[in-house]
Amino acid sequence: MTTATLIIKDEVNVKIVGLDAETRRFLNNKFKFEKPGSRHIPAVRLGRWDGKISFFQMGGSTFINLLPEILPILDSYGYDIEVDDQRQYSTSFNLEPVTEDWLSAYQWPTGHPLAGQPIALRDYQVSAINEFLANPQSIQCIATGAGKSILTAVLSKKADLYGRSILIVPSKSLVTQTEEDYINVGLDVGVVYGDRKELNKRHTICTWQSLNSLQKEKPEALADIVDGVVCIIVDECHTLKADKLKGLLTEVLASVPLRWAVSGTIPKEEHDWRCLQVSVGDVINKISAAELQEKGVLADCTVNILQLKDYKEFRSYQEELKYLLDTDQRLEYLAKMVRNLDGNTLVLIDRVDPGKKLTEFIPGATFLSGSTKAKQRKEQYVEVNFSDNKILVATYGIAAVGINITKLHNLVLIEPGKSFVRVIQSIGRGLRKGFDKERVEIWDITSTCKFSKRHLTKRKQYYAEADYPYSVEKVDWQ
Repeated sequence: MTTATLIIKDEVNVKIVGLDAETRRFLNNKFKFEKPGSRHIPAVRLGRWDGKISFFQMGGSTFINLLPEILPILDSYGYDIEVDDQRQYSTSFNLEPVTEDWLSAYQWPTGHPLAGQPIALRDYQVSAINEFLANPQSIQCIATGAGKSILTAVLSKKADLYGRSILIVPSKSLVTQTEEDYINVGLDVGVVYGDRKELNKRHTICTWQSLNSLQKEKPEALADIVDGVVCIIVDECHTLKADKLKGLLTEVLASVPLRWAVSGTIPKEEHDWRCLQVSVGDVINKISAAELQEKGVLADCTVNILQLKDYKEFRSYQEELKYLLDTDQRLEYLAKMVRNLDGNTLVLIDRVDPGKKLTEFIPGATFLSGSTKAKQRKEQYVEVNFSDNKILVATYGIAAVGINITKLHNLVLIEPGKSFVRVIQSIGRGLRKGFDKERVEIWDITSTCKFSKRHLTKRKQYYAEADYPYSVEKVDWQ
């Protein structure tokens, strides 16, 4: 038999030497996937690139987490495998399981429904944490509202015995929100985002954008953050740009042995999923929103699809969307509908200018976008929890992920498109239970126009998969 050697460089990267050209070519093609959106890139349209990226290079470089698929192929080609492990650091840890009272020495903070009481982990949180502890490199798909912040805090406390940890989150609001949970359970934590760069703490919470900027502009500062890190946790991992996350976790953070990720949704695109897999690990557990609703953890919901009758045709989706979002009469109709809803309402819309215009049609409403300071956003989110009929209008970009609003009675999605992640995560904004809230009404506002109709077909599939009951009503708004 021909011998092939696996040279293990770190926690994610491996090089296989001794393979002939035919085998390498086969593996290069097998693990080649189309990058989402690449068909619109000029190089692809001109025929200079096929728009695909391979996770196995012709030189033999690939990823450890692909070996379960690669090794059977090598065996079928008649290769005998040898291993050359070049790692010079500890890769094994004694991580004892936790119980529901593992954090009982700490109390729930002010503003929590159980404020002042000892922290008790829920049964599914205990199960999820112990699954992670038993699988040092893994992903769990856990629905929004399950209490992932406290879960990540426990993981960082476990890693604290061996070294430092980094928690990567997708937004500034999640940085500050999670920082509070870390402080509350006694962790020495610092944050890195915007003007705040606290580099000398045991645990660091940051956005992936901040790490990416440091990698390009201040590599010495990034080296300080990474020094002594044994654990990397990625929250809402589906929201991070797949190739950027892969670049960070397989390069500068490649030697971190404990790597865990949580997400409310796993990307359906093969390329994006593979980026997560090679950077972190496989999905080992799923906790759906429907399961948490059955347990009484999340609010019940109904998706009310209002399909506005529009009798226009457009050549492209962008032209159609401009009409759907920029037509004053249409926005006035939507504003009237929002004003008539009972309780606190969050309206999500795709673009800033239509969002501002819609807000003007709703007296007393507040508009939030990427230009709104993180502190101001948080103040508005907190205010909702102490209001009765507050209306927030926000862009999907800042509000579809990572917002903790418990007293939300209505969630209005204006033309949410066909992105699985955007749709399901947006609904997650409304599923948190509040002091006096047991259910939430989801309003899916769409159109009978061609592209909008196609996207609705996709969304109905998502609702069915997630076990969200939905109804469709066609509305003659003109």
